[in-house]
Amino acid sequence: MKLSILDRSRTRAGRPEAEGLTGSIERAVNAERLGYERFWVAEHHAVPGIASGSPPVLLAAIGARTHRIRLGSGGVMLPHHQPLVVAEQFLMLEALHPGRIDLGLGRSLGFTAPVREALRDHGADTFEDDLRALRAYLDGNAAVTARPQTPGRVPMYALATGRGTVIAARLGLPVVIGGPILAEPRLDEVLTAYRRDFRPSPAVERPYVVVSLDVTVADDDATARELALPEAWAMARSRQTGEFPPLESVADIRRQAWTAQVHNRVEASLDRAVAGSPETVRKALEELAERTDADELLASTSTYDREALFASDEALRDLVTTV
Repeated sequence: MKLSILDRSRTRAGRPEAEGLTGSIERAVNAERLGYERFWVAEHHAVPGIASGSPPVLLAAIGARTHRIRLGSGGVMLPHHQPLVVAEQFLMLEALHPGRIDLGLGRSLGFTAPVREALRDHGADTFEDDLRALRAYLDGNAAVTARPQTPGRVPMYALATGRGTVIAARLGLPVVIGGPILAEPRLDEVLTAYRRDFRPSPAVERPYVVVSLDVTVADDDATARELALPEAWAMARSRQTGEFPPLESVADIRRQAWTAQVHNRVEASLDRAVAGSPETVRKALEELAERTDADELLASTSTYDREALFASDEALRDLVTTV
């Protein structure tokens, strides 16, 4: 499998939110040094725990600090944008960083009702039509020519589960699958249908599957689970409060009162992630590769401790090159 990173520019309790962005840039530089295939950033709006609301802006900053690694979005949430504007943004990135730009596209709405209202979400599902329109703009085949036109092609990826994979197959797009579906029995059915129904496109001749998963590697299983705890805790708290919070240190989390419900949610989140020693993670990735036959792993790991995060990225690189 190819190996890539999805970084969500996580903020940390008690620290300036801007550090979530500078941390993403530093991590991308390190990922390039380690030989990762690509580095993707996220789009989330009005979320305290995530600093990145504009992938094109952050990608431009990362592009200025890197030289080889591919850069992309994981992803641009197409319901929030006009396809022409997205095309212009990513054609500009391609012009500035030729041959290095990817465009991952999703259709998630805002995290809360007020955010959805602020984004002027009207509930209409035009994802497939918008994908077609965006491809036409990027390729210079639309009634309006998006500029700057570039010699290179900006690859599109669909972030999808279920029906989204059906659309990806129909349009001949690579698909990125992550989240709870990875643990569901229907995953096999979804991937089989995607590969069976895939229609080759001018840019993509065969099905291409990227699996997005939290992967944390440490010296031993217990340490890795502790490193993964802040993300699991934030997820559990978000379901309790309706607001996705900044990462907290393990020590601060352990000092707080845990309800039985929060405890169960934290443990379930940790169980879904891959967190452990090199041996534990190697076994889990081998099983994942066998089950999904994925072409690429997109590691979406987050930790409170940035040094431990960088060390995990390096350990994961060492593992995947031998799996």
